[in-house]
Amino acid sequence: MPTIEIEGRTFEVDGDGFLSEPGAWNDEVAELFGKFDGIAPLTEKHWAVIRIIRRNFEEKGMAPMIRTICQETGLKLREIYELFPLGPARGACRVAGLPKPDGCV
Repeated sequence: MPTIEIEGRTFEVDGDGFLSEPGAWNDEVAELFGKFDGIAPLTEKHWAVIRIIRRNFEEKGMAPMIRTICQETGLKLREIYELFPLGPARGACRVAGLPKPDGCV
């Protein structure tokens, strides 16, 4: 299993750098992954997106559709890409500790 090290902490990840075990995620892990991806500090808007993604994953076992994220946060798609330059699937889901979403290339 591949690993990445961020600030002295080692995380098991898949081949694309997503956490292998979503249960290992917490706010500190989100901050570390955000820094690793060049997103620091995480703002209130980042956390709003992350919380929606986590809640949907815990309730339904998958990431929400981008439309749901936009509706629940009031953010436009463009703003989400500004917050997470790698995009909602690769960037936001990675920081939120989810496995790589289906359809994410």
